[in-house]
Amino acid sequence: MSLLLKNGRVIDPANSVDAVQDLLIADGKIEKLGKNLAAPAGAEVVDARGKLVCPGFIDIHVHLREPGYEYKETVATGTRAAAAGGFTAVACMANTNPVNDNGAVTDYILARARVEGAVRVYPIGAVTKNLKGEELAELAELAEAGCVAFSDDGKCVMNAGLYRRALEYTLPFGVPVISHAEDATLCRGWAMNEGVVSTEIGLPGAPAAAEEVMVARDILLAELTGAHVHIAHLSTAGAVRLVRDGKARGVRVSAEVTPHHLVLTEEAVRTYDPNTKMAPPLRSKRDVEALIEGLADGTIDCVATDHAPHALSEKEGEFDRAAFGIVGLETAVPLLLDRLVRPGLLPLPTLVARLSHDPARLLNLPGGSLAPGAPADVTILDPERELTVDPAQFRSKSRNTPFGGFALTGGPWLTIVGGTVVRL
Repeated sequence: MSLLLKNGRVIDPANSVDAVQDLLIADGKIEKLGKNLAAPAGAEVVDARGKLVCPGFIDIHVHLREPGYEYKETVATGTRAAAAGGFTAVACMANTNPVNDNGAVTDYILARARVEGAVRVYPIGAVTKNLKGEELAELAELAEAGCVAFSDDGKCVMNAGLYRRALEYTLPFGVPVISHAEDATLCRGWAMNEGVVSTEIGLPGAPAAAEEVMVARDILLAELTGAHVHIAHLSTAGAVRLVRDGKARGVRVSAEVTPHHLVLTEEAVRTYDPNTKMAPPLRSKRDVEALIEGLADGTIDCVATDHAPHALSEKEGEFDRAAFGIVGLETAVPLLLDRLVRPGLLPLPTLVARLSHDPARLLNLPGGSLAPGAPADVTILDPERELTVDPAQFRSKSRNTPFGGFALTGGPWLTIVGGTVVRL
């Protein structure tokens, strides 16, 4: 089966391509890129005039909730949400029930993905057994089963000695350990960022230092061991500085940032909307500015959604008792295009790189490029698409977003996985 994408603006940062060209796909691979390509016999032709043809977007931080929490999300619904949002692949965190801390759970997730997945699924294994931070999980078994990284995301591994051993143990596997940087002793009982807003509205806060202390520790441990530490959901200006300094010293540290930490500040919490409650919390305007700068200059390597579905009942009631987290797969790309690219805060090719080539490089995943022979995973964007975020229309099972009603310009137009257009 062949597919010819005609007349689109092809943006492939991995190969320094940014030009109006045609893209030919055959047998699930990129066949050819060039001008005025002829369609092979029987090929499907898609006119992409006025559209942006990009390597498939990859989200390296999602929670698909299966097994164990299927009332929030499943592999089927989560990957459909990903495809609707323009993502061709996702990496799913280990905090399922049972926890993905052994090969059997990894096998289950991959089996569900083969049967029901609308996009590619890459499991992330736990660092410690049952996420308790007391004993290392079966890391070799997880790597052999197909885990592309290790993380106790949702919980910080507070034991530095144990974390050092995890980093040393993973060196032969060539995969990163993903850090949920949050010192639990500095932020017990918190509900939002600690600062002027938390004081004024009477909610307990988590200081920026709670994140920065652990980012500093993990960078030092990466320097000690030579292992690759990846900092999840960076949220403070101080953490950006620490990552920048670590990279300058040659430490193998990388980082991600979420769309919500790039476009919202702690001011959003004044509404007491539980959908503005997330971990790490929304921070100050100064933090947001530092995050955008870090994403632009490469200090922050990629954008990841931290897609965290919750049932309505878990987000109702008092703010400080509501669950942490928001869904993000279906709103990420429109938000980034409208709030960062359109006002000139981030160049379009840089955003494409941070959503495709860079996450693929971090986790050693196929894709992230439109070079001949690469997997035919393609995200096509419509820069002029106008939409209003309507959570009732989400493909995800959950609706916990603070972006309902947002009017945005730009968004995904077509998602192609393995040369096949995903039909939703």
